[in-house]
Amino acid sequence: MAKVELKQPIVAAIAEDIKDAQSIVLVDYRGLTVAQDTELRKQLREAGVIYKVCKNTMMKRAFEGTEFAGLDEFLEGPSAIAISKDDATAPARIICNFAKEADKLELKAGVVEGTVYDVAGLTELAKIPSREVLLSRLLGSMQSPITNFARVIKQIAEQDGEAETATEAPAEEAATEE
Repeated sequence: MAKVELKQPIVAAIAEDIKDAQSIVLVDYRGLTVAQDTELRKQLREAGVIYKVCKNTMMKRAFEGTEFAGLDEFLEGPSAIAISKDDATAPARIICNFAKEADKLELKAGVVEGTVYDVAGLTELAKIPSREVLLSRLLGSMQSPITNFARVIKQIAEQDGEAETATEAPAEEAATEE
């Protein structure tokens, strides 16, 4: 079997992984210990991110004709790829947080929703909270005025209830005196 025939399934697998991906992040994983690599893979897997170590030539072929072709210039040295189909900022966020502990892990570049970012851009994107966090913050800010309004109405109702019992008591006393 020719070498090309052996490589085609690998390129096809990478192409399938990046199909419909919202973001891709390239990293240089040299120097990571096995325990660090295992922990990184675990965190990425929990977030639904695909993480693979692939040959640069295979990735270049898989990127051809896609929005990820801009990453070709960053494919030098050993490279691993983190692919997310759901949360666009998840790979950058997880890898940047992990790189704080494991100083050997280096970001190379990434594509998030069609835009190529360098290391500085990915670091800024990593500061964006996840979609779930943003939605919960939005919901909390929307509920805040309603909650405050409900508290005020409740306090008014309690005050009215106290006022009614205070006015009823003297009227009952006057009726019993007669």
